[in-house]
Amino acid sequence: VYKELIRFLKQKSRFFSALVRPLLWLFIFSVGFKTALGLAIIPPYETYDISIKPNESSSIDFDGTIKNVTLYPGVKVYHNCEIGNNCILHSNTVIGSDGFGFARDEQGNYKKIAQTGNVVVEEDVEIGSNTVIDRATMGSTRICKGVKLDNLIQIAHNVTIGNNTAIAAQTGIAGSTKIGANCLIGGQVGIVGHIEIADGTMIQAQSGISSNIKNENAKLYGSPAIEYSNYLKSYAYFRKLPDMAQQIRKLEQELDKMRQLMSIK
Repeated sequence: VYKELIRFLKQKSRFFSALVRPLLWLFIFSVGFKTALGLAIIPPYETYDISIKPNESSSIDFDGTIKNVTLYPGVKVYHNCEIGNNCILHSNTVIGSDGFGFARDEQGNYKKIAQTGNVVVEEDVEIGSNTVIDRATMGSTRICKGVKLDNLIQIAHNVTIGNNTAIAAQTGIAGSTKIGANCLIGGQVGIVGHIEIADGTMIQAQSGISSNIKNENAKLYGSPAIEYSNYLKSYAYFRKLPDMAQQIRKLEQELDKMRQLMSIK
């Protein structure tokens, strides 16, 4: 194709000169080199404001009308999932993959439990790259209006995340957990399944949540997480444990000496 283009230009254009030829070859080499490396120029994103039909795109497999939704390259939306208006899904996000559901038979082999539900992403949600939201076993995994999710987050089947909650990278949320509205969750937080977290909860990075959080606007830290200020006090004492242990040994020695003196008298 490139050779035919050059031949055509030579025949038809009297202005094809020694100056133009090297520039053309440079352009051809540049495009071919980028394509060979998988760096060919592609649209940075696709913004949809139309009715999407099943299998219309390799990245989209759902019904419904969506407005002003931006899907960056590599986004996968599985069948029967719902995306609200004004959402942004960054590269390699997966919406609607099967939840992690298996049951052992009498021989100890795992049998897959059908994941028949879907994922509902409401309006004004932004989801970072490589985040995965699993479809529900039954019903819906729901990401409510205004939620902001960072990169590399795992959200298991039947989880609900309340309005305007923000979650930082590498957090994992196990199945059927319900997180309230306006929560702030730091990076690398682990949350067990089948619990409820109250509205306005703030969880420090690398904390582990293993039970219900019933009080709104709680601040938690640690693994297992405790109230934030108590964690800081406890950690301050924890750092001093070697010195405290040494002081206790000295006190015990002093007490032994006092007992010996009292026994002599």
